Amino acid sequence: MFFNGAANFKGVDIGAVLVSETGQHYLVSAKLKYPCTNNMAEYEACIMRLNLAIDMNIQELLVIGNSNLLVHQVQGEWATKNTKKLPYLYHVRELMKRFTKIEFKHVPRIQNEFANALATLSSMIQHPDKNFIDHIPVRIHNQLAYCAHVEEETDKKPWFHDIKDYLAKGKYPEQANHTRKRTLRRLSNHFFRNRGTLYRRTPDLGLLRCVDANEASKLLEEIYAGTCGPHMNGLVLAKKILRAGCFWMTMETDCIRYVQKCHQCQVHTNMIKVPPNKLNATSAPWTFVV
Repeated sequence: MFFNGAANFKGVDIGAVLVSETGQHYLVSAKLKYPCTNNMAEYEACIMRLNLAIDMNIQELLVIGNSNLLVHQVQGEWATKNTKKLPYLYHVRELMKRFTKIEFKHVPRIQNEFANALATLSSMIQHPDKNFIDHIPVRIHNQLAYCAHVEEETDKKPWFHDIKDYLAKGKYPEQANHTRKRTLRRLSNHFFRNRGTLYRRTPDLGLLRCVDANEASKLLEEIYAGTCGPHMNGLVLAKKILRAGCFWMTMETDCIRYVQKCHQCQVHTNMIKVPPNKLNATSAPWTFVV
């Protein structure tokens, strides 16, 4: 069982995760509308999850939290001098008697990310004035749920198929209207076909080889985070691909989206210390206005 609590001046946001032996996760996020300290918030999160484990008739439990103070106080290794925390400590020890085997373990905050995320989620949601809140489904996917590369080619043909076919045969696609034919003629002026390969003409009379979605995805991964990949921004990534002699129509947009989805950049980037609420500018009062 993982738990975490975060207190503020408006109340306390707590989150907890209960993991069964089969690997099934039970998530709980709650908000208590009264002020308390951070240590009291940790006790609230622990008690909430212990009660749920008792309701599920769990006999053996491993409690994992990032509160070093709570773990040592419950185990009797540290003394509790704050009188406000004594009722919490006594209540936790009473709940511990309901289990045949229970252990407490301290882990760093970085290893308790799921419970921290639930506590953060509770602080972000405006809870209505009712006791029950609809469930928020949380799923764990083994693969990425988003598409960070070029859009998938549903018809199994590359994006330049019509342009290449028009330059080779001089024929329009079937069921093409007047607007599409005019667009195809305009685009074909910027492309050059040689031995079955399509190239894009550049203003300096250079040629860029047109690539399909699969090859574009490999280029993004290799140039951005491959060997000597510096994890640059989206526009620089697009320019590097152009220097490599490759081209596709949605290059800049796909590069920007790919950079925004990079997990390592999101973890190691500089923290934006901008307040979540708008700052209200107040005019300075006159001296001796009273």
